[in-house]
Amino acid sequence: MEHLLTPAQKRANKREAKKRALHEEMGSTLNVKKPKVKRKRKPMTTEQRAAASERLALARAKRAPAKNSSVHPDVLALPDEHPVSYVKVKEWLKYNKELLSGLKAQRDSKDSKQRQEFQITEAYVKNIKIYIKDGIWLDHRFGKLMESSTGNICLALSYDTNGNVRRTVGTFYPDLGLEWTNEMDIKE
Repeated sequence: MEHLLTPAQKRANKREAKKRALHEEMGSTLNVKKPKVKRKRKPMTTEQRAAASERLALARAKRAPAKNSSVHPDVLALPDEHPVSYVKVKEWLKYNKELLSGLKAQRDSKDSKQRQEFQITEAYVKNIKIYIKDGIWLDHRFGKLMESSTGNICLALSYDTNGNVRRTVGTFYPDLGLEWTNEMDIKE
């Protein structure tokens, strides 16, 4: 086993051996530490293993569900079918974290497109974390691969000098119940 030790470990062993030899020569046993013997665990029988697994299952069943105290209550309240539910967003976060770890080499790349890909993924991961913590979606894209984009919703109507409602293409208006399009803009 000596060949598996590092040079520092070999030197430490040599020092200890010299110290032990010196103490033995003097007849002293004051500073000699006996090596701690690690006791091996007795192997379990199949019956013991089955009983232990049953006890563990009962203990897991009794345990209270996770409170998710770091997740915003509005995010937790969304149903699993919602486009940005906690379950879906957690999957996106995991996928993009793995993707980000694979893109680490591109962080300092000379190619600007590679650097940009890393930076976009890094920003997306940060925005997902903020959404989970604060309940506010900051990015204009969403989805596992950032494939969907968010839109604007008009919360309060604005009017021009003639008293007509101002509308912007691509914005959802609750009074109409739909998104304002170019065709609607031309008709008015």
